Amino acid sequence: MPSGIVEEVATLFLTNSECPFKCLMCDLWKNTTDVPVPPGAIPAQIEYALPGLPSVRHIKLYNSGSFFDPRAIPPEDHKRIAGLLEPFDTVIVESHPAFIGERTLVFSRMLSGHLQVALGLETVHPEILRRLNKKMTIDRFDKAVQFLLSHDIEVRAFILLKPPFMTEEEGVLWAQRSLDHAFSTGIRTCIIIPVREGNGALEALTRTGYFEPPDMQSVEKVLEYGIRLKKGLVFADLWDIQRFSACDQCTEQIKKRLSAMNLSQEIPPPHNCSCTDVTD
Repeated sequence: MPSGIVEEVATLFLTNSECPFKCLMCDLWKNTTDVPVPPGAIPAQIEYALPGLPSVRHIKLYNSGSFFDPRAIPPEDHKRIAGLLEPFDTVIVESHPAFIGERTLVFSRMLSGHLQVALGLETVHPEILRRLNKKMTIDRFDKAVQFLLSHDIEVRAFILLKPPFMTEEEGVLWAQRSLDHAFSTGIRTCIIIPVREGNGALEALTRTGYFEPPDMQSVEKVLEYGIRLKKGLVFADLWDIQRFSACDQCTEQIKKRLSAMNLSQEIPPPHNCSCTDVTD
């Protein structure tokens, strides 16, 4: 958490329709409904899930899209959702910057706890950002961040490591530049996401030579860079991280090292491996 204390967070995956933006690297279209769920469905899902959650103070709601998209979650459901989330100190939701506005403020005021909004910056490379079909400019992202921060709503940024159309070196460089930019806006929490195959489009780009997943060592480099900045919290997404390494020994060592950096926000000594795939 921003306080620097390591705390558990409950996560609810809500069933809803596919995000309308269809970004090139995204696989959130999986396990979605063909049409938006009706009013009352999202509060009902939350109410059903809450009794099975552990006793925690913070909760994330993942919606396969944008929480503040009225086509995804009807605004008339916000009051009931806020009431269900009354026990939590922090509520984290995701949204496309295009949906940030007065609706966000209204929901924030309904909550008894604090709202955090996760926004996908993805990359500050303007041409690559355009090719990702994000339908967002860096300027639009910055305006959404400033709007949220000016109303005391915390923001966290998602940053892609090696999106399509980048070499390994470019992927590291532009992830680092994206961290620089995110922190310059006042954001204090960034999450590095290594781009993975699995949505069909990236497999097609792999076959044509326009995409190759990043190396595990590149994840290390970007996370180390972000922590060294000392501008805020930086985390690496470790889901299925082993797919980015060809060496079993390296995989386990690097995974433990990345996890340690996530938890401590400090940089431990580098690992050693006898294979050729070694961190400098």
